[in-house]
Amino acid sequence: MDPLERRIMYLLSLRGRSPQADAYSRRELFRLGARYALGGSVLAMILAACGNSQDTPTSTASSSSGGGSTPGSGGSPAAEIELPMMKPEDVPEKLKGSGEVVAISFGGAYQEAQRKAYFEPFQELCGITVKEAEGPDIAKIKAMVDTGNVQWDLPEVGLDGIIALERQGDYWESIDYDLVDVDNIDEGFRHEHAIAMNPYGLIYGYRTDAFDGTPSGWADFWDTEKFPGPRAMEGGSGGLLPFLEAAVMADGVAMDKIYPLDIDQAYASLEKIKDDVVKWWDAGAQPVQMLADKEAVLAQAWSGRILTLKKQNPDMPVEIAWNQGQLAFDVWGIPKGAPNRENAQKLAAFSTLAVSQARLSMLYPNGFVNNKSVDYIPEEIANTLATSPAHKEQMFIQDDNWWADNREEVLQRWNTFILG
Repeated sequence: MDPLERRIMYLLSLRGRSPQADAYSRRELFRLGARYALGGSVLAMILAACGNSQDTPTSTASSSSGGGSTPGSGGSPAAEIELPMMKPEDVPEKLKGSGEVVAISFGGAYQEAQRKAYFEPFQELCGITVKEAEGPDIAKIKAMVDTGNVQWDLPEVGLDGIIALERQGDYWESIDYDLVDVDNIDEGFRHEHAIAMNPYGLIYGYRTDAFDGTPSGWADFWDTEKFPGPRAMEGGSGGLLPFLEAAVMADGVAMDKIYPLDIDQAYASLEKIKDDVVKWWDAGAQPVQMLADKEAVLAQAWSGRILTLKKQNPDMPVEIAWNQGQLAFDVWGIPKGAPNRENAQKLAAFSTLAVSQARLSMLYPNGFVNNKSVDYIPEEIANTLATSPAHKEQMFIQDDNWWADNREEVLQRWNTFILG
């Protein structure tokens, strides 16, 4: 595989993984399509993956800029919003230092928000320069550690990526929780080699003008008599995973009894809804576009995309069903032997402080991992986020270890299911 092919495959693997990874994938695939004279099937594959927008989700607290974007995508973080401030005396001395740290994220409006929320304040208040790059890649991290040439200090990755390398060897530094505000960060967000930093909801949106009543939970999503109309759900191709958790809850499994997942039960449940799912989506913009265009009346989606759609189109009759949603998140990880690993520990800790997390949630429609952040966020914004107390208690966290053990079996079954 030549470098261009590998780059395309890597970008395609990011589709649907998280809102920020999906947006980065689409932007970069568009750039490749424009930079190289890619024709035929390759260009068609890229355009299909990208959809018709290369923009990232807009801020929860700002209006979008520019035109021509798909619903649920938009411009940069707001410049005018008044963010909570942190004073030098508010920063623990143990987070201060000198030198630099290289942080890797997903670019676009999301990384702009990170820069304003905590990269720049960390530089100013802690004395450590933050150098940024885009496009975290687990395969590159493995190669860096294997060759002893680690160039990244703090990449943003999925917990599944952390676990995948854990199972292959000693690829990650342990997080120094002596630096972290552990009293206000739930245990589910804290892992030996990773700390969560931007939670969001995997939920479903629905059109309120499509039927009487208000759906809540996955049994209602499956109830095509009470809530008739076409559906959209995440598929199991292109690096994505089918939402088996929703399938078993629709079949009566309690949210706190999901794991270990019964794969047979999940696919039997999916068979019941299969004929009503008009799109098994493979990019995060698709379900929001379908809701906006009335091509689907219920669609599994990321909460931030729906929130942005509603902000850009206040009169659009679309709401979120939070009940039994998945609380998903990316994490910070520190590659083994990272040259600035002590500063990486400090930035990870700083970025998960209450004020830092509040600033990001006010600039970008994701939640917060620090429970005290809600004290700094205006109520009208906090009430829309996945980690608001009212929403968080209705949601579950994915068991990434179960998925690491069962991923291949699930995807083999998916191929049989989707072709059957």
